[in-house]
Formats: sequence, structure tokens, C-alpha cells
Amino acid sequence: MNTDRPEETLMALAQSFREALRQSVYVMRRLDSEEQLSAAQLGVLKMALDGGARVGAIARNLGVKVPSATEQIIKLERAGLVKREADPDDSRAVRVVATQAGHAAIENADRRRNEYIAGILGTLSEAERDAIAAALPVFGKINNSFQN
Repeated sequence: MNTDRPEETLMALAQSFREALRQSVYVMRRLDSEEQLSAAQLGVLKMALDGGARVGAIARNLGVKVPSATEQIIKLERAGLVKREADPDDSRAVRVVATQAGHAAIENADRRRNEYIAGILGTLSEAERDAIAAALPVFGKINNSFQN
């Protein structure tokens, strides 16, 4: 990735970064393929924790249109994992909130995912694990830039 122009270097880094993220998303989706809940449904559940989220925000975060997000929400409601409540900040709006069963489903999925990834991380050298740990704040900064 060593080029003479800084713009080319940044573009090459951006391409490599996007590709690594895309591959990571595929890995996470494969982890969920054997479960009853899809990756999208788990995403909705995560957003419904800690006070919940509006349907529009859920759709935006999933990168889908509101009807597609609503379809996932309906499936989760039928399973008893989320419920809709009036938004305390806007009486015209509705928030999707995880139920106790939804919290348990997230805990189970997180535990399973963490165990799987920990197994992979265990095959890396200490230096490689340290490099991953050092990069995590940078990933947080990049993620936050999309939300602001």
C-alpha cells in the first residue's frame, strides 16, 4: 500500500478497511445462520435495549427501508422478544423496546458469539491480540463518526 501520493494511500487504506469489515460482517452472519434469529433481528434487539429505539432509527442503522425494519420488528414481537411503547419524548412516536425474553436472547447470542471469537483469538499470538486490542478505540472513533 506504499504509494507516492497521500490521496492514493488513503484510498487504498479505505478499500482494504472496507473489505476487512465486509468479511467480518460475513463471519458474524455465518455465526447467526444456525440460530433462530437472523443477524438483522439480533441487530433490532440490540437497538431495543436500554430504552429502545424508534422504527426509523432502527431502519437507518440496519441500512434498510422502514417497511423492512417493521417486518423484523413484527417477527420479534410475535416471538415475545420486543414490544412497542409510546415514546416518552414524543407522544406521536413509538419506541421498540426489548422484553425480558429479548434481553435473554441477546445475552445468549452474545455469549455464543464471544465464545466462538475467543476461540479464534486464542489461536493468535499475544502480539496479534495486543494489536487488535490497540485498534479497538480507533474502530470506536470511526463508528462514532458515522453517528454524528
